[in-house]
Amino acid sequence: MKKLLLIIFIFLCGILFQPAQAEPDLRDYNGVEVPSGTFIPVISMQEFSTLITDERTPLKFISTNDIFLFETNIIPKGTMFFGRIEKKNEPIIGTNASMVVRITKLRFADGYENPLLAYIYTTNGCMIGGEMTAPETYDTTPHYHKGICRHYLGVLKWTPGPVRKMGEHTTVASGAQLLLVLKGPAYITHTLDE
Repeated sequence: MKKLLLIIFIFLCGILFQPAQAEPDLRDYNGVEVPSGTFIPVISMQEFSTLITDERTPLKFISTNDIFLFETNIIPKGTMFFGRIEKKNEPIIGTNASMVVRITKLRFADGYENPLLAYIYTTNGCMIGGEMTAPETYDTTPHYHKGICRHYLGVLKWTPGPVRKMGEHTTVASGAQLLLVLKGPAYITHTLDE
């Protein structure tokens, strides 16, 4: 009986007198969701191209503007973005080389990192390069139009030939101004206090 009372007493003391644990410093907000399709202006920190850069080379970009959502500065100027080349196409006859750059995370000025899904945006969707090359030769073809008194006047016109030039490698220079577009919502749970 004494042993049972002793066990119950020790159990109750363990429940009532638990050691004080340090609670984490919680923020006064739940975070911010940046919607997909948001454009973020950045500059490239190094030169990369389809000739020398492979899929394992890390790429760095820095934001050039503050990004606000209502009154909150969610992505301050100077935030680092990290990414890699996701897909690379070599140049062929008629088409220049192309690449798709995927951004995987951002790092704030205080070192806090946050994952995100973004791509470098161009006028060709998310593909950098891939333009059609110039024609190898030009042919002359007659072009007739109606002149005065029903006489047809002929003019020779230069038209592109059937063969195109060999494509060239695509290069993005260091310091080039680019745009990031978010392909999924980014959950920013950290903002810098000023």
